[in-house]
Amino acid sequence: MACLTAMPPTQPRASAPDRRELLKLTVAAAGTLWLPRSAWSQPRWTRDPFALGVASGSPAHDSVVLWTRLLPAEPLRGPVTLRWEVAHDEGFSRVARSGQVQALPELAHSVHAEVTGLAPDRWYFYRFMVGDAVSPIGRTRTFPAPDANPDRLRLGYASCQRWEHGFYSAWHHMRAENLDAVLFLGDYIYEYPGAVNAVRAVTGGWVLTLDDYRQRYAMHKSDANLQAMHATCPWLVTWDDHEVQNDYAGLHEGNGVLGMGTVADFAARRAAAYQAYYEHMPLRASVLTQALAGLARGAEMRIYRQVPFGRLASIYLLDARQYRDRQPCLKDGKAGGSLIDPAHCADWGDPQRSYLGREQELWLDGALARSGGRWNVIGQQTLLGMRDARPGPGQRLWNDGWDGYAAARTRLTDTLRHKQVANPVVLGGDVHENWVGHIKADYADAASPSVGVEFCGTSISSRAGGVAQVAERLTENPHFVFADAQYRGYGVVEFTPGQLSTTLRAVEDAKNPVSGVKTLARFAVASGRPVIERV
Repeated sequence: MACLTAMPPTQPRASAPDRRELLKLTVAAAGTLWLPRSAWSQPRWTRDPFALGVASGSPAHDSVVLWTRLLPAEPLRGPVTLRWEVAHDEGFSRVARSGQVQALPELAHSVHAEVTGLAPDRWYFYRFMVGDAVSPIGRTRTFPAPDANPDRLRLGYASCQRWEHGFYSAWHHMRAENLDAVLFLGDYIYEYPGAVNAVRAVTGGWVLTLDDYRQRYAMHKSDANLQAMHATCPWLVTWDDHEVQNDYAGLHEGNGVLGMGTVADFAARRAAAYQAYYEHMPLRASVLTQALAGLARGAEMRIYRQVPFGRLASIYLLDARQYRDRQPCLKDGKAGGSLIDPAHCADWGDPQRSYLGREQELWLDGALARSGGRWNVIGQQTLLGMRDARPGPGQRLWNDGWDGYAAARTRLTDTLRHKQVANPVVLGGDVHENWVGHIKADYADAASPSVGVEFCGTSISSRAGGVAQVAERLTENPHFVFADAQYRGYGVVEFTPGQLSTTLRAVEDAKNPVSGVKTLARFAVASGRPVIERV
């Protein structure tokens, strides 16, 4: 685990001895090391300290991150030592690895145990223990070795789980899908204080401070279905806007509702939001490139990365919020997204503008060019393909997504085409609707060749607003072959050497906590042929 060199920005700076002690405790969190006697003191539990469950993520062929956060009835003040075990069997009779990890108050008593030395392509069970309390048992896995040739990869992809809009029955049904991993593509929480016609109430008001973000994550993670899915298999995660603020762009503030939910120091708010995200996700400590103190100074939190699944697939998780340029042609000069007419927006085609940031663009370009995966799976926040909202002549495009960054999208599609990237597949979320389509080399040319395929998923619970416009927009944008805005749910995509198959799963009623689920549609794509076929 990376070393923390300073306290969070909401705390006074520690003295030099305190920083050295924090350094020692944090290094100790990586494994079984000597700890001072004070670090082994254990509080007495009056209720289960593992109320937020357990999770695993960031899988590699020989390691995985195990996560939990202690949340007892009484506040914890100092560090607490937890033990962890990883076993071959659910009864823990054959323990593969074990160690200790520190739950530090500076990180809200969350832990990220980076377990190394595991066998590739193997399922394991894990648990945490503190005092006489034992966590729920989680199940996780390592990915195949880089030179292995696995015959299958089965991924679930999902996004957008606004608490007030519905229950998380989608997660309940996803547990039965026999997945290797989950790709969560953004909007794990929402920073709003409430919703009209809420299905269930949110606690707290606008999420603005580090404590606010911690409380909102704790509320979401209290959901039993979400906890159970986290404990079923490892997760690969990225964020979108609501983990910070609606429609924010880099260090530019987004918008609230009716002018509410804004702050005087957006950089400080973003730093607090990023810290809370790290505290609640199974991420490696290396994402904190300059530790917690760096977040306060505006240092990046690098969550974009490449994850190989043997030679079958390479997964790329992107960050389309932290480094982007501001949206073009802001409506009435107000921050946030809006529909624009590109014919009357000079900035729209500016080749210097970036959606991912130049450094991430160059990284992705190089990673795709060097990829040895049969399938190249890009997990990112939203719809890649152009979606014109104006019937007939002219265009109306949403400037907060790829449609607002035309030159950046062209650079990506040029990479896919000119570097002959094998079988590109883009997975997205954000729009609360299912959209399935072909990635075009040039969206201005209807005869342009397809260079890949995309499956943009609906939400876990967040409502959609464009049900009535779906048929019309499909007609206007023929590179899409399917769309649906009525249902909430998730997608399952299975890769084999010869083809991928995608199943769109829809809960019957997100307002029902025990809703059933059904298959909305199925699609197949043959390896080497970027053509979507409905099956």
